[in-house]
Amino acid sequence: MPLGLATDQQGRNVRLDTLVRLRWLAVIGQSTAVLVVQYALEFEFPFWACLAVIALSAVVNIALRLYFQSTQWLPPNWTTGLLAFDIAELGLLLFLTGGLQNPFAFLFLGPVLISATALPPRYTIMLGSFAALCATALVFFHYSMPWDTEDKLILPPIYLMGEWLSIILAIGFIGLYAWQIAEESRQLSDALAATELVLAREQHLSQLDGLAAAAAHELATPLSTIAVIARELERAVAADSPHGEDIRLLREQATRCRDIIGKLTELPSSQPFDRVTLTTLIEEVVAPHRDFGITINVVTPPDRTAEPGTERNPAILYGLGNIVDNAVDFAKSRVEIDAVWDGTSAGIDVSDDGPGFAPEILQHIGEPYVTSRRRKPGDGDEEGRGLGLGLFIAKTLLERSGATLTFENRPKGGASVHVRWPRADFERIRLGAMMPGG
Repeated sequence: MPLGLATDQQGRNVRLDTLVRLRWLAVIGQSTAVLVVQYALEFEFPFWACLAVIALSAVVNIALRLYFQSTQWLPPNWTTGLLAFDIAELGLLLFLTGGLQNPFAFLFLGPVLISATALPPRYTIMLGSFAALCATALVFFHYSMPWDTEDKLILPPIYLMGEWLSIILAIGFIGLYAWQIAEESRQLSDALAATELVLAREQHLSQLDGLAAAAAHELATPLSTIAVIARELERAVAADSPHGEDIRLLREQATRCRDIIGKLTELPSSQPFDRVTLTTLIEEVVAPHRDFGITINVVTPPDRTAEPGTERNPAILYGLGNIVDNAVDFAKSRVEIDAVWDGTSAGIDVSDDGPGFAPEILQHIGEPYVTSRRRKPGDGDEEGRGLGLGLFIAKTLLERSGATLTFENRPKGGASVHVRWPRADFERIRLGAMMPGG
C-alpha cells in the first residue's frame, strides 16, 4: 500500500517535511557541538564514531527526501518509527560522550514532545517508555564524558540518579502537559469546524427560503390554470368514463399543490398558532397521504392522560410531512407511525416496508443534494430521482425546534425514521424561535 494512503483512524498524520527539517536542525547542532569539543576545547572523545552516528542520521534524511515527496503526510506508525530512530541516535551519541553526565541528555524530551502534540496517546507512551529505557541504560553504560585530562570531572552517583529522575519526570510531566494543550486545541478546532458546518447548513436553508418564495410565486398561475382545466374536463367527461377518476385525481393533486404553496408562504408569519396534542399533530400530517393506496397505521400509547402538546407550527408540519411523504412514496403497502412520549421526551417514529435506505449514503442522509433511498423496482430513468433538498430542509427545520433525527434500516426490510424532542422543548415550540433571526 502506498505510504500516502495509509491513515490512522484518528487522522493524526504528520508532514514528512516537518520531521526532515527538524532532523537537519539536529544534525547541524550535533555536528557543531562535536566539532567545538574536538577542535576548540580539544577534549578527548570518540570523535569519528560520533561523526559516523551523525552521518547516519543525515543519510536517513537524504533517503527520505529521495524516496518520498516533501509534501508526504506520514501515518502515526511511520512517524513513531522515525522519532524512535531519533531517540536511539541521540542515545548512541550520549553513550559515546558521557551518558547522563552530558548536559545535552535533556534532548530526550524533543521526540516525546513532538509525539505528544501530533500523535495519538498510545504512540507517545511507547516513545516515552523507549526514551526512559535509553536514559536508564545510560546510567550504567557509557564512555567517559569529554573533559580536560588534567582535571577530570567526577560526578557523584547521587547526582546522576537525580539527573536520571529529572529526565524521567520531565518526559512524563511535560509530555502529558503538551498532550493536554494540543488536545484542547484540537477539540476547539473540531468545535469550530462543527460550527462552520452548522452555519453552512443554515446558509443553504436561508438561500432556499428565497427559492421557495420565488417558486411559490411562479407556480401559482400555472397551477390555477391546471385546476380550472381539470374542473372543466371533469364536467365534460361522462360519469362512467374510464378517464373520470384520473381527471378527478389530477384536480385533487393540483389543489394539494396550491395548499403546499400556501404553507410555504405562511412560514415567515409570526401569527400565533393553536395548540395541538401530539396525536392531533400526527393526524394533521398524515391526512393528505391517506388516499394513495398505502395503509397508514397510527399507533398511540393506551394511556393518553399525559400526552404532550405544542403549538401548530408550519415548519414542524412541513418537516414531519416530508418524512411521511417519503415513507408513503417508497412503501410497498404499509406505513406505521408511532407516537411516543414519557416524562422527559416526546417523539414520532415513521416506518415503512419499502426498500430502505441505500447503505452507502445512510451516514449522509439529510445533507443537501443527497437522495436518501434506493429506487424502487420498475422506476424509469427519471422516476425516484430527486435533489435531496426536501429531506435536508425537513431535517434542518426539525433540528431547529430541538429535535434529534435518527435514520436506520429495519431488520425485516424497510426504513425507519425516529424524531425525538426533549419534552420541555416540544411543549414550548414557538414559530419565532425557528425562523432565521428568531
